[in-house]
Amino acid sequence: MTTCRCLCPRAALCPPSCGHPTVFFDITMDSERSGHVSFKLFADRASNTAENFCVLSSGEKGFGYKGACFHRIIPGFTCQNGDFICQNGDFICHNGTGSKHNYGEKFDDENFILKHTGPSLLSMTNARPHTNGSLFFICTAKTEWLDSKYVFFGKVKEGMNIIKATEHFGGRNGKTSNMIIITDCGQI
Repeated sequence: MTTCRCLCPRAALCPPSCGHPTVFFDITMDSERSGHVSFKLFADRASNTAENFCVLSSGEKGFGYKGACFHRIIPGFTCQNGDFICQNGDFICHNGTGSKHNYGEKFDDENFILKHTGPSLLSMTNARPHTNGSLFFICTAKTEWLDSKYVFFGKVKEGMNIIKATEHFGGRNGKTSNMIIITDCGQI
């Protein structure tokens, strides 16, 4: 059991008053350990989205981001996981078509208070409004056209150089040339 700075018993379920839980990913690129990336989550602005990300990072429900690969990388735009720009989050199909999360089927867009004003921003990927799951993306550039479409709920705190390095394995169509995997993750 972990505690956050607000001393709630379970950091993944921090109330909005806690504000900013931190999550980490250890990244491997092309079978070599690349480094550690940490994310500051804005639970005070997007509490359900931040909680979902914390739970999937900790693996406390028996599934999560550990072992997931970044399946879509568009240099100068984003890395995607969980299934988008540096994109990830698809720990089901590992290709961007699978999504499982903390709340059942899909969960709603909480709000669009935070704007995509620069690089290092962490947002949920969706197919249309109110279809959030486990897929997320990390912006590597200013992406204001994503405002009011994707919930921005955190930012890279440390390790943006690792995220930028993943761009070398992406292309204009988003396909990755090498495996980029989250080998470990959790809450700090």
